Amino acid sequence: MRMNRLWLAAAGWLLLTSWAAAQDPTAGRRESMVREQIEARGVRDPRVLKALRAVPRHRFVPDELARSAYEDSPLPIGEGQTISQPYIVGLMTELLAPAPGQRVLEIGTGSGYQAAVLSGLVREVFSIEIKEPLYRRATDTLRCLGYANVRTRLADGYFGWPGEPPFDGIIITAAVDHVPPPLLAQLKDGGRLVMPLGNPYSVQSLVVVTREGGEYRVRHVLGVLFVPLTGKALGG
Repeated sequence: MRMNRLWLAAAGWLLLTSWAAAQDPTAGRRESMVREQIEARGVRDPRVLKALRAVPRHRFVPDELARSAYEDSPLPIGEGQTISQPYIVGLMTELLAPAPGQRVLEIGTGSGYQAAVLSGLVREVFSIEIKEPLYRRATDTLRCLGYANVRTRLADGYFGWPGEPPFDGIIITAAVDHVPPPLLAQLKDGGRLVMPLGNPYSVQSLVVVTREGGEYRVRHVLGVLFVPLTGKALGG
């Protein structure tokens, strides 16, 4: 009798798995991506892992690269920009420590993927993109997929989003050799800013900047390689 129950349970699980795969053929690839590329490298926050499993990464890359969306590498998205490697997205998200009820600012919308991941973890996401083709494409993708709590803006992200601060967290998805003062001013006391800091044309350091009263504490995490942040203040 016990063997019959075990067999029935296994059969039920297989049927459920087959049904889920039929409903979303990419679910298995996302699960493998999270388990093998992200969780295996030390990202542990269950909410972050759940968000990464839920977001259809293939919808945020050019159609011709959709089959490569879950591979362990960044991918070009046009305008000289890339969608970050899945592990880096997971790590930066975990370092930001997003929580329900928070408001987060993203500098560099790019494909919209990072904003979509954050969407399920916080109350509101404000995302700025300076390149108009990327802004329009990401905005359309986010809207079509139903990420209603993500607001996008075509602007120079160096100066943040006036009128909306303070933010609980800020994430910069492009490299700059200093922390932009306007963004520090828009960070809530106790909040975190995660960014690649260093020479935009060489290896940078992924850092977490924490605001504590009138002071800022910087923690270096690991070496990374991001495309440069552009804008008037940076001469681009």
